Amino acid sequence: MEQNQNTVWGKCLEFIRDNVSIQAYNTWFKPINPVQLKGDVLTIEVPSQFFYEWLEEHYIKLLKMVVKKELGHNGSLEYSIIMDRGTKKNEAPYTIKLPTSNSRATRNPAVTMPYNMQRDNSKDIPNPFIIPGIKKVKINSNLMESNSFENYIEGDCNRLARSAGYAVAENPGKTSFNPLFLYSPTGLGKTHLSQAIGIQVKNNFPEKTVLYVHSNQFMQQFIESIRNNNHNDFIHFYQMVDVLIVDDIHHLAGKEKTLDVFFQVFNYLHQNNKQLIITSDIPPVELTGFNNRLLSRFKWGLAADLQVPDLETRMAIIGKKLYNEGIEMPQDVVEYLAYSITNNVRELEGALISILAQASLNKKEINIDLAKQIIDKYVKSTNREISIEYIQKMVCEYFQIPLDLINSKTRKREIVQARQLAMFFSKKHTKSSLAHIGKQCGNKDHATVLHAVKTINNLAETDKKFRIYVTDLEKKIKLQ
Repeated sequence: MEQNQNTVWGKCLEFIRDNVSIQAYNTWFKPINPVQLKGDVLTIEVPSQFFYEWLEEHYIKLLKMVVKKELGHNGSLEYSIIMDRGTKKNEAPYTIKLPTSNSRATRNPAVTMPYNMQRDNSKDIPNPFIIPGIKKVKINSNLMESNSFENYIEGDCNRLARSAGYAVAENPGKTSFNPLFLYSPTGLGKTHLSQAIGIQVKNNFPEKTVLYVHSNQFMQQFIESIRNNNHNDFIHFYQMVDVLIVDDIHHLAGKEKTLDVFFQVFNYLHQNNKQLIITSDIPPVELTGFNNRLLSRFKWGLAADLQVPDLETRMAIIGKKLYNEGIEMPQDVVEYLAYSITNNVRELEGALISILAQASLNKKEINIDLAKQIIDKYVKSTNREISIEYIQKMVCEYFQIPLDLINSKTRKREIVQARQLAMFFSKKHTKSSLAHIGKQCGNKDHATVLHAVKTINNLAETDKKFRIYVTDLEKKIKLQ
């Protein structure tokens, strides 16, 4: 019985299906269409130049073996690549034919590749990042060089996440932190840390492709790929990335089609030991609008949170910013700024810039009065919360005792009462847990905090002088 291209390719597919993963089969072999069998040369049609190059690079030995198995020792394979003319709306696409690089067939000298298809400076596939068809090595990583590890201040609030991120940067795709899932409320440095990892990877491994993309941008690119009928090219583009950083993944909640595509990309990259870094406002266990198969994959690696920075870390962040800008600022202004804005690093840096701008534009001296003037206006629009550090500062200033003494082990009566007042007001004016308040106030336990609250309430009821202390401090703290 005489064979045709369909029967030969069907037998080839049976063999290929048994020798590759189901995902690889569906992605790289199922879309192929056999178009001609002429003698011992089988011509197959592939959807893009990138598709052709990927087969040549990753599956040529398998293709060569299976074609010779079905067509004999002289069997060879030729590609027909679909090209979109991109001129007239109703004009049909055309194809170009290329033999496999490892087959016995020779290149037809009469068939040449158009300039924009030449492999020595070719364009692989449509790049969703504005410039279509950009070559892999020229992909813009979308990283801000200022978001480096050097500019990322380490503290207790982010030590685990930073350490894991640095380990990933030193060995992307090869650690147990894959994916690395970073989460925290807005403004605590997720984007900075994720980009710092990407920058470090580029420094350590210049040959690797690193890509940072916000989840909204990923979704818009996917929508465009559907509109332009190049969905496969969109997936292939992301599958060739070595380190993929997706920011604010929670924005994809409920976007089923986009999540399906991201699932394909995630699976492919993970299976090929490529690194995934994902950020979110909330941990994986709290994400809703995601299917279970994707949520389970988010838990394969490490989920690390970034917490609100403590006073020392906030002061270090301000100091680093001033150093980078080559600017000096009085220490009392630095402290006031660090005490005033506690829950958002981005807002802290924004307030600092506002102070510097006002001093420069109005030729004013940077002092505590200017800082208070700027911060009072700035913080009103940012819903500032009272912090434990600020309360401690107010208590120490009121009783004129050094700040470090309130958290020391001394049992002097005036220090113990100041510490108890700090605990009392921290429970009243912050959302911190008793355990956290105790840790911040001399590394005490939650029972000590409860005892302090009870003691202050009793003293305020029975001691007139002490009641004045409580009333005065209440006013000072509220007027921060």
